[in-house]
Amino acid sequence: MSQTNRMRTALGVAALALSLGLCATGARAAECGRNGEGFESWLDGFRREAAAAGVSKPAIDSALGDVFYDRSVISHDRGQKVFRQTFEQFSARMANSFRVSKGRSLLQKHAALFKRIEQKYGVPGPVLVAIWGLETDFGSYLGNFPTIRALATLAYDCRRADKFRAELLDALRIVERGDLDPAQMRGAWAGEIGQTQFMPSSYLKFAVDFDGDGKRDLVHNTADVLASTANFLHGYGWKPGAGWDEGEPNFPALLEWNKAKVYSKTIALLADKIKGAGD
Repeated sequence: MSQTNRMRTALGVAALALSLGLCATGARAAECGRNGEGFESWLDGFRREAAAAGVSKPAIDSALGDVFYDRSVISHDRGQKVFRQTFEQFSARMANSFRVSKGRSLLQKHAALFKRIEQKYGVPGPVLVAIWGLETDFGSYLGNFPTIRALATLAYDCRRADKFRAELLDALRIVERGDLDPAQMRGAWAGEIGQTQFMPSSYLKFAVDFDGDGKRDLVHNTADVLASTANFLHGYGWKPGAGWDEGEPNFPALLEWNKAKVYSKTIALLADKIKGAGD
C-alpha cells in the first residue's frame, strides 16, 4: 500500500472512531436539513449566530464566504460501518515497521523538544510520536477536505447538527484568534485539523504556542503540534512516569484521545515499540 493510501485509510479509521464516539443529539427541525435544499438559508442564520457569539464579520466572511453543501462529506458520514477488526488485526496493520522505524528516527531528531515537552506536561516522546504516526504518518498526509466546508455540511445535516454546529463555531474562533486562515484548515471529512487531527473544540482548549511565534499552528509547526498533543493528554489526567498500556494509569487518557479501544490500544502498542519495549 502506498503511503498516501495508507494515510487515507488511517484518517478514515480515525474519523470513524471519532464519529462512533460522538453523542447524537436531536437537532431542531428548523435548524437542519436532510439534503442540500435550504443550506444557503441555514448558513445565513448561522452567520447571525456566529456574530451574536462574538465572532467578527471579517472572520465570518473569510471562513464562510465560499462554503457550500458538500455531498461527499455526507456520503462518508452515511457510509460508516461498525468497526469490526480485532485489536490484533488492526494493530498489525497500523503499528507497522514503517511507523516504528520512522518514529524512532523522529524521536532522536527532536530529542531536545521531546525533553522540554515531557518536563512541562509529563508525557513522554514515544506516546506523542505514536499518535503523530497513526493520525497522519507524522504530518505527511493531513487529509484533503476543507475543514470549514465539512463542518458546515455536518452542522446543517440533521443527524448530529448540534454537535457540529458547536465545532463549526469553534473553527471560526480559531480563524478569529489568528492561528490559521480558512485555506490552511484541511483534514479528514469529520472536521479534524492538523498533524494530530484535533477537532476545533480541542484545538481551542488545548493548542499551545510552544515555540513562542504568536500562533498556535497545529498544521505546520512541529513544536506546537507535539506540545499541544501532550497538553491534551495532560488535561485528561496523564500521570508522569506511569504506564500507558491497557490497565495502567495512563490508558484512560489515551481513551480520551480516541474512545475506540482498539485504536487506543494500538497507540499504546506503537509507543511501546518506538520506545523499544515489546520488540
